Amino acid sequence: GATRSSAAVRLELRPSPVLAGAIVAAHGAAGGAVFFLMEDVAGALLGVALLALGLAAARYRALLRGGEAVRALELAGDEVRIELGSGCVAQARVGRRRYVSRLFVALVVRTPLPRTLLVSADMLDPCGFRRLRIWALWGRLPGVAAGQLTA
Repeated sequence: GATRSSAAVRLELRPSPVLAGAIVAAHGAAGGAVFFLMEDVAGALLGVALLALGLAAARYRALLRGGEAVRALELAGDEVRIELGSGCVAQARVGRRRYVSRLFVALVVRTPLPRTLLVSADMLDPCGFRRLRIWALWGRLPGVAAGQLTA
């Protein structure tokens, strides 16, 4: 039967300590590997710098701290609006490269700033995460059958 696109969906993101831990652990492992391979002052400094980069990335990407952190997504049809911690709202253009799994969704955003948005499952309620996954896969929100609208 005929379907009608549902209204825009606003998804408020929550901080993810699990994702923050994974980011810090990955950067810490990279820093440790650099130190292990170089075994000098430069290796130690680079290792500490990588760990510091991981802490900064976790704060911004996973704990949603700072003005440039993505705090909310608004999905409408094949468009997405991004709300930043500063309160700015930008219409975003999402590229074709997307990764969707049961644990996270990764979207490559071309505008306004080129970046990859990584949303883990614990950053949204289960229904919101399901909607984001469907939107990322199909480029639109689930429709409602015309007969269900009058019921």
